[in-house]
Amino acid sequence: MDTDSSRPPYLWAVITALVVFTIYLVTLAPTTAFWDTSEYIAAARVLGIPHPPGNPFFTLTAHVFGLLPLATSYAVRVNLFAAATSAAAAGLWFLVAERWLQGLVPVRPARIAAAFAGILVGATSWTVWNQSTVNEKVYTVSLLFIALVVWLTVRWADLEPGARRDRVLVLIVYLLALTTTNHLMGLLAAPFVLVYVLLYDWQVVTRPKTLAAMVVAVLVGVSLNYIYLPIRAAQYPPINEGEPIGFFSRALSDVLNRVQYGKPPLSDRQADLPAQLANYWQYFSWQFGRDWPALTPLLTAAFTLLGLGGLVTLVRRDRRAGFAALAFFFTVTLALIYYLNFKYGFSYHPAERDLQREVRERDYFFVASFAAFGTLVAIGFGALMSAIVTWMRDRGSPASRWAAASPVLVLALVPLFGNRVTASRAHERLARDFAVDMLESVEPYGILITAGDNDTFPLWYAQEVEKVRPDVTLANLSLMNTRWHLRQLRRRVTPAFDLGHSVALWGSDVRESSGHGGAARWPRPTEPVLGFTEEQLSDESVFPDVMRTPPGGGVTIDSLKIRFGQDYLQLQDLATLALIKQNLGKRAIYFSWSDGPYPDQTLGLGAYLVSQGLVRKLMPREVTTNDSIVENKTLGYVDLPRTRKLMWNVYHWKSAAQDRPRGWVDVPSSSILQLYAVVYGGMSPTLESAGFKAEAAKADTIAEKVAENVVRRTALR
Repeated sequence: MDTDSSRPPYLWAVITALVVFTIYLVTLAPTTAFWDTSEYIAAARVLGIPHPPGNPFFTLTAHVFGLLPLATSYAVRVNLFAAATSAAAAGLWFLVAERWLQGLVPVRPARIAAAFAGILVGATSWTVWNQSTVNEKVYTVSLLFIALVVWLTVRWADLEPGARRDRVLVLIVYLLALTTTNHLMGLLAAPFVLVYVLLYDWQVVTRPKTLAAMVVAVLVGVSLNYIYLPIRAAQYPPINEGEPIGFFSRALSDVLNRVQYGKPPLSDRQADLPAQLANYWQYFSWQFGRDWPALTPLLTAAFTLLGLGGLVTLVRRDRRAGFAALAFFFTVTLALIYYLNFKYGFSYHPAERDLQREVRERDYFFVASFAAFGTLVAIGFGALMSAIVTWMRDRGSPASRWAAASPVLVLALVPLFGNRVTASRAHERLARDFAVDMLESVEPYGILITAGDNDTFPLWYAQEVEKVRPDVTLANLSLMNTRWHLRQLRRRVTPAFDLGHSVALWGSDVRESSGHGGAARWPRPTEPVLGFTEEQLSDESVFPDVMRTPPGGGVTIDSLKIRFGQDYLQLQDLATLALIKQNLGKRAIYFSWSDGPYPDQTLGLGAYLVSQGLVRKLMPREVTTNDSIVENKTLGYVDLPRTRKLMWNVYHWKSAAQDRPRGWVDVPSSSILQLYAVVYGGMSPTLESAGFKAEAAKADTIAEKVAENVVRRTALR
């Protein structure tokens, strides 16, 4: 028997991390994904500044990791960064669990097995696994910080008082400060540290040398936010959200404090607290067998009892560690739920359609609680095995009794098999393929107006990482409500269109129009897309945040008559009008179909728009039908030759229509997938009428397969 706490099983921790990393590697995403994945990968590549709070630690470390020759794809290298940090966290959680199991499981092999089993449950919990196979967020780095701080704190308590022990505590304080430059999530470990210090050696914080070192550690740790962000922002990288230029500037403060999101005070609940608690419980119930919805209640109950049993056992056997664990799990569950103050969950009571909901599922905010829950499950396994050994009394040797109790650990495989389909990202390429399809729908040097994150971030990735069509200017409607995005549009220098790195469509169109292989049809623009000074774009008297429109108001730009469809115009609407006025006839202007009815309802442009696949081109005068332009019930006016070329020669329709056993990856982003159903399904009758019967049948089949993916996933909510 080995109960010596001075020798942590680091080798077994490494083995645990490698096993978990292998699981993540097998299910790793082969490219980018929707939501924030593309923004973060692109920001890492160009050392940019992603959305608030800016995440400088992530950007720098992911950039360095992306330089390593681990894969040919840059996206895969950054996805490996997510997998590696999460797997390393699992190794650290293993050390914590093994330490807490000492005294409960005296036989070392059994203790290691129980610790490994519990951590495997945490690592293969649905949200943890799903977040570890693609770099969607910065949270796997935060998870590593939390696990490292928790383990160092546990280790600190085992050290003899002295200089070495004090240095470890200073390191812990430094890590807590440094993690804020990645994301504030890392601070969730602070209450754990506080309880441990108060219960083990509260006097350490009264020693002036130690205390001074902690202050220095905090200042050095947080300095990355206040030094890197303003310096890099002033260099105007391609991704520069918030433009936090200037040391201690208002812009920097707004980015760090996430003012952009406009969260209400905590006293103003966006949903009632019982509903927010119930929403967390819904997410918790996803963790142990998301692929088996019929078994969800049983599995949730079983692992909840196992984890709570572990917590009770820890409190009884080691009060100080138990109270610290209580403080930690209170922080990462109840306190975090209250602090985040989310609206009603996206899939919470879906039949109640009038609830104000989050735009997507927010389970990833609680990833720390799901991962760390594995430590409690490990103790629960240990307690269960101990009960079996006690029941066996004197039968056999101590080692044989613990071996006989070990089959209960097979329960740890339940999340591995119960989440393996929906947690995996191994065969999903749609975000990247959609981005390429959208960009290649636009004529050289065109302007593409998009709606939000999911139809813009992948395009940023394609342009900045894979160098797909950087000549296209992307104007995001949501971001055009900010001054910094308008200034960046004005500042952007349009790269040259590279026919050799584009699709054959544009080469054939050039030759058809100019009679040679040059680019005579699309001269490179030299003027900015917005011909205002940066001062004018920042001036509310020139571009107000909101402007009232007169009844029946509108504006005429050459022969294009715009009719406003609402009483107020926002900054994004005024910016769109400016883009149209200053570029019509100079650059092709497109609205993505992901914008929905925006150009029709807000600006009354329906009569001037021609669908070309996934985009709608703005024409200088009202559209009339001819041999090429036809009317379509779903898509309005359609450029039939151009759309056919895009559908069959350019678009990755196989990526959209591929078979997904459990449906699309998440319902909130299914609107992007459904664009393919809209285009292909909408074009089917037109192709039929034009005599392309085989193409019509094929398009209809593609639309049906896309719809099946969405329906399957919706049924699993």
